Amino acid sequence: MPVARRLAAILAADVAGYSRLMEANEEGTHERLKAHLRDLIDPKISEYRGHVVKTTGDGLLAEFVSVVDAVGCAAEIQLKMAERNADSREDQRIRFRIGINVGDVIVEPDDIFGDGVNVAARLEGLAEPGGICISAAVHDHIVGRLPYRFEDLGVQQVKNIARPIHVYRLRLDLAPNAASGREDISAPEPPLPLPDKPSIAVLPFQNMSGDPDQEYFADGMVEEIITALSRIRWLFVIARNSSFTYKGQAIDIKRVGRELGVRYVLEGSVRKAGGRVRITAQLIDATTGAHLWADRFDGALDDVFDIQDKVASTVAGVIEPTLRTAEIRRSVERPTGVLTAYDLYLRALARVYTWERQGMIVALALLEQAICHDPNYGSALALAASCHLNLHVGGWTDDPEESRRAGVELSRRALRVAADDPDILGRAAYTLAYFGEDIDAAIEMIDRALTLNPSFARGWVISGWLRLWAGQPEEAIGHFEASLRLSPHARRAGTFMAIGVGHFFAQRFEDAMPMLLRSLQEHPGWAPTFRFLAACYAHMGRSDDAREAVRRLRAITTLLVPNADHWRKPEDRRLFLTGLRLAADGIIDQGGSAALS
Repeated sequence: MPVARRLAAILAADVAGYSRLMEANEEGTHERLKAHLRDLIDPKISEYRGHVVKTTGDGLLAEFVSVVDAVGCAAEIQLKMAERNADSREDQRIRFRIGINVGDVIVEPDDIFGDGVNVAARLEGLAEPGGICISAAVHDHIVGRLPYRFEDLGVQQVKNIARPIHVYRLRLDLAPNAASGREDISAPEPPLPLPDKPSIAVLPFQNMSGDPDQEYFADGMVEEIITALSRIRWLFVIARNSSFTYKGQAIDIKRVGRELGVRYVLEGSVRKAGGRVRITAQLIDATTGAHLWADRFDGALDDVFDIQDKVASTVAGVIEPTLRTAEIRRSVERPTGVLTAYDLYLRALARVYTWERQGMIVALALLEQAICHDPNYGSALALAASCHLNLHVGGWTDDPEESRRAGVELSRRALRVAADDPDILGRAAYTLAYFGEDIDAAIEMIDRALTLNPSFARGWVISGWLRLWAGQPEEAIGHFEASLRLSPHARRAGTFMAIGVGHFFAQRFEDAMPMLLRSLQEHPGWAPTFRFLAACYAHMGRSDDAREAVRRLRAITTLLVPNADHWRKPEDRRLFLTGLRLAADGIIDQGGSAALS
């Protein structure tokens, strides 16, 4: 005997947070649900020529002959439920989630089965409390036939359904259209314009623990991340009140980007089991849907607030360079005829990151153009100062004194226009201290930068170098290691070198040598690393290795030590220069420089 089938519109509904409601007040919740079903749900389904196939503890399954009737019934139920809940306490409100699909079903006396039913159930799971999600097939049947607006959530992959489902959300929060019969009721709202600077929204993290009481932990995690990101001055961060309007909803990242006017979106989840917690996060370009970064964090729940702090600072530390890289890539792809001062700055930043002589020279030319566009552009002024410093450090300048003068002047100009920007404070402090200005004032600047933004990974590197120059190698190493924790996937050559230099000045040459070699593996053309490696080998009595380091240095630059004045303790300068003198067979001039050509 053939199986009985028929085409039907299927409505699946359940109560959001039912377990939490029952735990708080079992009898009261049960009675309120029975009253809603008796007085509203069942009569409405009958009114719209549908019938209830079955009920579960917290929901029901209904079918309709007409797709229009199914959606119209669901909309009225949700609107009436909002009215019925208006006088109830928040923790007692019963909110339904509804999913509607149309499809072929297998019919039995007291039930219906099949893929059409399964999809309706998954759509119900995607709906927010008080909301309705429908399939594309349902949407196609009702376009222009009901006075409601629908929002395209795009294609969603759901549990136990192999194919992706195209989902629409019924927007009961928007005024209905006149039922013209032909109006495009699914037309999207116009997107908000993007801000001038990079913009990001942090969405509520999903609580995957199966325990509604853990919502506080997931929400607290997001608040900490928003606070940490807000300290990054060049980043536009959407406030919590706006991003949390998406809590409990099925999320379409591109829609979020349009509605909030942001280029980037951070989403994630929190799963707590026993005494452990796992937090996942991913950064997405909302304009393209491309994933830029993802990671997970595991920890013990001995101190939940400490975990929140650590994850928030780590996420912020990773996101900062990731967004910089994304913004640089976007700027490089723009036509050259429409470049702004910001575009010029980003292009210069890309050249600085090459850590090559020609890259620094090109970066300076781009920054000069940016400063012509905007003479008070603090970031461009500070980065230009850094370029002069890098030319000096690398031995790539024909006029070291002019590089010193320009670096100091540009740093001071940057501080005059943007003394509360952590990035500018850091660059200026580093440049001024390197060129022999007041080291204590520079340390005060970088300490202020890190107070403003504790997740400033590069700021911890700068702070470490200033501590090294001030003769505090142990504190410096701690700051370098803090930077690695905040930004474990960024370029690490400079930080490895810095840790090696810290061990060098603590006279732990056996510890310094492997860190310097790790640095050279990642960046084999950086002259300062060879200088310290040569001195390190010399103090270890490894003369052949020291001479080989000098030989490789000579292939990069003709200057051994362009400047040693930033080492404030005379014994540190002696330790460094003595090692170099031994490595270079005594070829040192009286100014502290060694000409190897």
